[in-house]
Amino acid sequence: MAVRNAGQYSTSNGAGTGAAHAELVGRLLDAAAVGERDQVLDIGCGAGGSSRIAARRAPQGWVLGIDPSGPKLRKARSAAADAGIGNLTFEQVDVQTHPFPEGRFDAAISHCGVMFFADPVAAFANVGRALRPGGRLAFVCPQPAQECEWYVVPIAALLGIEARPQQVVSACPGQAPALFSLSDPVRIRQVLGGAGFTDVTIEALHVPRDAGRTAAEAAEAFLSAGPARDLVERHPTLTRHVARARLTTALQPYAGDGAVLLPDAQWLVSARWNGDMIPR
Repeated sequence: MAVRNAGQYSTSNGAGTGAAHAELVGRLLDAAAVGERDQVLDIGCGAGGSSRIAARRAPQGWVLGIDPSGPKLRKARSAAADAGIGNLTFEQVDVQTHPFPEGRFDAAISHCGVMFFADPVAAFANVGRALRPGGRLAFVCPQPAQECEWYVVPIAALLGIEARPQQVVSACPGQAPALFSLSDPVRIRQVLGGAGFTDVTIEALHVPRDAGRTAAEAAEAFLSAGPARDLVERHPTLTRHVARARLTTALQPYAGDGAVLLPDAQWLVSARWNGDMIPR
């Protein structure tokens, strides 16, 4: 696969139905200028939370959610059916190589689903070819690891160290390059420019991450996917019982009013497709 298993490093803690997630996806759809008749490609859609919001934004259009994870797509299809959303389809594909019909979509979006490409320039170029001339791309990705408290706090808790960003990043060198591969705005511009996109804009956001309703629920969510699960799997002496207890204690200060909200830092990136910039 040219796309790393998004389930291994997914930055989402479930279907993505909280107010914070809805706010972030709303900003994403605004950046992509998604209208009611648009054809929209949702990259790395996971369990389909962003796809459902996009489909409601484009009631006379259509949304295709794509992801490499079959289990997540099964959840996405079930949730869309339960919500009665008919203008939404999901496919399990490799976005880097999948032969999308050229010029099929008005816009492509992604909520933290574009950081794991083996060849990001090729992947974004393939997305671009699926867009009509001048089509819009918008995605959300993490700022540097040390700016993301949702990452620093649970990893520090699992390692049994103080939640000092640089110390945590240094202790987990194998995770940061994948998850934070687009955390540098200079690299973002280089990748998108090389893929044939112009008018690149990058906006800093600080929308908190909704990790669950309680600290215990959030701990389970972190252990089910993403860097916390990966860390536990890499350390056989760290049992799930101990990991759950450490995470629950560390997340308790962030719990309140029915949600565990951790400070987060994202880049909101938008661009336009100009296929004339790259060779066919």
